[in-house]
Amino acid sequence: MVSSEQRRRQLAREKYERQLERRVEAQAARRRRNTILGASLAVVVLAGGGTLIATGAFSSDDKGDKKASNSAQAAPTGTEEPSAPTRKPVEGCAAPAPGAPNGKQWQAEPAMTIDAGGSYAMTLDSNCGKVTIALDAAKAPHTVNSFAFLAGEQYFDHTKCHRLTTDGIFVLQCGDPTASATVPGGSGGPGYKFADENLTGATYPAGTVAMANSGPGTNGSQFFLVYKDTKLPPNYTPFGKVTGGLDVVQKIAAAGTLEGSSDGHPMADVTFNSVTVAKG
Repeated sequence: MVSSEQRRRQLAREKYERQLERRVEAQAARRRRNTILGASLAVVVLAGGGTLIATGAFSSDDKGDKKASNSAQAAPTGTEEPSAPTRKPVEGCAAPAPGAPNGKQWQAEPAMTIDAGGSYAMTLDSNCGKVTIALDAAKAPHTVNSFAFLAGEQYFDHTKCHRLTTDGIFVLQCGDPTASATVPGGSGGPGYKFADENLTGATYPAGTVAMANSGPGTNGSQFFLVYKDTKLPPNYTPFGKVTGGLDVVQKIAAAGTLEGSSDGHPMADVTFNSVTVAKG
């Protein structure tokens, strides 16, 4: 028979064990939280699942802290629903042409049809203006061939540029047919993937056009336009250079993001009315 003293000791031991378990769980939660916070400060995701790791890409400055504080103070209480960000007109941007991405899918990279020794130009005809790009078929033949194929299939028509970064990394990201003006993209593609090219000594000055990815050999349809000199590891295939309309991209960037953050949807509802590739 258990004495009252033994019972008291047993209860005390069980109480101690519960306290210890709660302490361990709290420490684990803090470690997870710190890991998430650290990752958010060090990683910029360029959709397609791709991640661009750059030290200091997101600096914790006073402006950012004040924005977060003000947002917290303005948060609704009770049963109120938080209001969606309000899209503001951006000078030079018209309403997108009616239509939706065709969402075509293919099981394999298209056969090579371009002339790797030829010159090719891509035109992005957006609702915010035209951007022309000289494609580097000699150094990135598979990438240029893929863009020529997809453009010929009207794959990019009516797709939106779904991501803008304005701190440390200065890019406008496009090419995801599943992205919308407000819903995050990042996973859409043509169904096939192809290898990286032109990475040796790759740099990303203003005007560079490069592929977004989710790791080596995972290129699809998503790409980014660099509107201001950006330092990135040479992991993203550079395949073109903006020859006209860089000011269009810079104007889009100057309008900031819909969310008011340094990484989010462009305030401008940037949509490609058409994308074409032509041999020069």
